[in-house]
Amino acid sequence: MATFQPKAPDTGPHPRREPRYDRPLTLENLEAVFQGCADFMKREVYLHGDRERVVTVCYLLGMTRNERLSDYILRPLAQDEALSRVPMDEVFKRLRYGALYNLAALVRETLDQVADDLVAGSCVIFFPGKSQALTFPVVTEEKRGVGEPSNEPALKGVRESFVESIRTNTSMVRRHLKATQLKIEEEIVGRQSRTQVDVIYLDGIADPDTVAQVKRRLRDIDIDGVEAAGNIEEYLTDHLNTPFPMMPYTQRPDRFCQGLLEGRVGVMADGLPFAWLLPGTIDQFFKTGQDRAFHWMTASALNLIRWFCAVITVLVPGLYIALVTFHPEAIPVKLALSIAAAKQEVPFSTVFEVLIMLLAFEVLQEAGLRLPSPIGATVSILGGLVVGNAAVEAHIVSPAVLIAVAIAGVAGYTMPSQDFASALRLWRFLLAIAASIGGLFGLAAGCAALIYHLAGLETFGVPYLAPFTNGAGQPRGHPSLLRLPLPRMKWRDGAKNTKNRRNQR
Repeated sequence: MATFQPKAPDTGPHPRREPRYDRPLTLENLEAVFQGCADFMKREVYLHGDRERVVTVCYLLGMTRNERLSDYILRPLAQDEALSRVPMDEVFKRLRYGALYNLAALVRETLDQVADDLVAGSCVIFFPGKSQALTFPVVTEEKRGVGEPSNEPALKGVRESFVESIRTNTSMVRRHLKATQLKIEEEIVGRQSRTQVDVIYLDGIADPDTVAQVKRRLRDIDIDGVEAAGNIEEYLTDHLNTPFPMMPYTQRPDRFCQGLLEGRVGVMADGLPFAWLLPGTIDQFFKTGQDRAFHWMTASALNLIRWFCAVITVLVPGLYIALVTFHPEAIPVKLALSIAAAKQEVPFSTVFEVLIMLLAFEVLQEAGLRLPSPIGATVSILGGLVVGNAAVEAHIVSPAVLIAVAIAGVAGYTMPSQDFASALRLWRFLLAIAASIGGLFGLAAGCAALIYHLAGLETFGVPYLAPFTNGAGQPRGHPSLLRLPLPRMKWRDGAKNTKNRRNQR
């Protein structure tokens, strides 16, 4: 058999949209496509035992459910007496319109369509001398069960999280939002992976321009595969020169549905157990799924604490360097004397102490994340003892530096979004370096640069600081730092060009 060559990709704007195979739809050409694939299976079936009437069933082992294939496809083909009496053209129509016990039957006319259906878990039936084929979805349901969200613990809320199956995830969204206005549009991304990516929104609430932009950017993605979150995020965001995340994501269906009700557009990818909400603004990275479950006073207080901790984790190391190195007169006398006494036996400068402790903190955190859980816990305890107590007793760092770095590190753990916390850690280093160069003036200049950087970010036409700037020109719903009582929240949250701003009377 001659080696089958895929069609060379087009050099146009969307080469992955062009047909990949330029051969006609035949069984021989399909076998050439899957040549060398051990899981490609082919079986000839006599219609009701008639050897003059043969059809060929093809499928990929492991992608289909064997019980469904046997009971819904093969058994009717072998036992339906009517299939042996009617002409073959009539057999094609009977199988398409109900002779087989399957929910869907699709007529395919190209080799591309059949190959994609096989990979997606369908079986295909070829008829002798016919240029069309029938495909029947009999996909296996082997997947990870729905469990509790690991990154967003539910103290008072829904205890289910998204899984790797995109249809399981959309079904969970459907159970939470039963409105017929919920639209789910599918795009295929990846030349080789052929990953299903769904755009989910509420028609009549979400901004149509944002929906159109998301779908257009998904169509413009031209990569081999979508196997990681970055394959989607870095192609959909407007800014790649920032460490701050532009697309908030969640594992929880209830929080995802709340974002849809606010007018945001959701994005899901098959194989990834979470979903994104667009456009992303800075306040979304400080919210949790429990904000609407707790009393409004408690939720507001906790939100203020998170914002306060964000300021602490960024500023404390740089502020300590600036005060001790450049402005000791700003420190209370007793505290200054205590710091000076502790530093007498430390051979290193304050800047070096802070930077080396920040670096050691990052190394310990990375080691704890990468190692298995039992070993990671041991490394964290051992590292804390060695880096903390032993470093102070060996006079490598002073106790005040250890306290300042520990406060900054613990404050960073209050961030609900670890992506946002990682960006704050990076800016913590930059502000510490700025403070070591210019003291409080350098720290102030670094803070001004941070604010300027954040003010220049946009996601789908919405400013990143929209909760504070109201850059979209829409009426303000309520202060972003507080959560008002739910009966008073008459407008959809945030600054978005939604078609229906009011969410209750």
